[in-house]
Amino acid sequence: MVFSSAVFLFLFLPVTYLINWLCPKITAKNVALTIASLIFYAYGEPFAVLLMIASIICNYIMGRFMSNDRLRKPILILSIIFNVAILVIFKYLTFIVTLLNNVTGLMLPVPYIALPIGISFFTFQAMSYVIDVYKNPDLEERSLLNVFLYISFFPQLIAGPIIRFEDVAKQIRKRFITVDKTFYGIRRFIFGLAKKVLIANTMGEIADMAFSVNGAELTMPAAWAGALCYVLQIYFDFSGYSDMAIGLGKIFGFDFKENFNYPYSASSIQDFWHRWNISVSTWFKEYVYIPLGGNRKGRMRTNINRFIVFFLTGLWHGANLTFVVWGLIHGFFLLMEGNNIIPVKKAKGVLLKGVCHVYTMLVVIITFVFFRADTLYDAVNFISKMFSGSLSVSGGAEVIGSFSPYVILIFVLGTVFSVPIIPKIRTMLEKNGKASISVSASALVSLGLLALCIVRLASSTYNPFIYFRF
Repeated sequence: MVFSSAVFLFLFLPVTYLINWLCPKITAKNVALTIASLIFYAYGEPFAVLLMIASIICNYIMGRFMSNDRLRKPILILSIIFNVAILVIFKYLTFIVTLLNNVTGLMLPVPYIALPIGISFFTFQAMSYVIDVYKNPDLEERSLLNVFLYISFFPQLIAGPIIRFEDVAKQIRKRFITVDKTFYGIRRFIFGLAKKVLIANTMGEIADMAFSVNGAELTMPAAWAGALCYVLQIYFDFSGYSDMAIGLGKIFGFDFKENFNYPYSASSIQDFWHRWNISVSTWFKEYVYIPLGGNRKGRMRTNINRFIVFFLTGLWHGANLTFVVWGLIHGFFLLMEGNNIIPVKKAKGVLLKGVCHVYTMLVVIITFVFFRADTLYDAVNFISKMFSGSLSVSGGAEVIGSFSPYVILIFVLGTVFSVPIIPKIRTMLEKNGKASISVSASALVSLGLLALCIVRLASSTYNPFIYFRF
């Protein structure tokens, strides 16, 4: 079930909200939300929900053993092996066997296992629970129901953001639903829905068209159009989903941390990763980079640790060498910046900061081609066309011809809203004592956007979520 579907918007969400509101006590609310979350996941993954249930129960049991001093470390190791094994079997086994056959010439049978939606998100969340309890036994949760709700809660279940248990443990046990929080959550959800339905879906159709053009026929204009549209698609798709998740959390009384902070306004790759998919980058920092030694063991070890983290970050996104290369390129530029080979930290003044921003966006745009392409060959060919392809519009004419006035408008709006224009306007109004105008305008815009989204959903069948496959 996706947030931008009629079933979710007009049936699942209102019914779940009503039942949650009618439940008098927190335990009843938690039971209702847990059951709703399992129904939400089972709607699209009727068999994978059993895998998730088994994962939750096993991680809960391992968390309970953390109170035993003799068993704490062995259980931690067992937990990591167990969770990594789930990912390897259900996400990477086909990739590993295929790669092994290609490299060695073996003819091992290739298993084809359906990828459970959101497996990387709920597995990482379950793993972080046990690790956090190992670090701080006071976080141990005695209630299986509470652990179930923490891992399976439907707003962040299948595409994040990844939530740490310590950030929501108190809210699971005690939370309040207020009018202000509910209205904020509704507005936040609608803005996320608009990002997804109006911008990401529109840009995605152009991107899909460009990436499907035969490599020999692809021209420079079509390649750049596809790359730029995909950059907008992935940002508004994923940040839109995060906005909807945060908004839904508010509606049900939860406060989730922000997951995006206008990454396309970054002036370095390091800055980009402080702003992009914050929950995942924080997860890798807390549970991989720091345990490896972080930056505490010399420059060489720091560089190695960063490459390991970005290799794993790329691999986490998908079982394909294209994702690995995407991660390693980002790791390479982080290394270059960290060692001042690319001196972004020394950039002063508007001009130099502008140059740094252009450099950052070039790296982001080019690397996202690897992220989107089906194979490394396709990615390299696509990038080569971006810089050395024909200037003719005949090759990939369908791509250029698809830029109707509506698509151009959405492209411009997507570009404008990918930088912090709205927060600056809101801050300016608040400084001038006109905060009420900001709130009223936000409410009116929300209603208009919701109407546009409903019309768009009714008239289009194109509605993918990029991060569902991760």
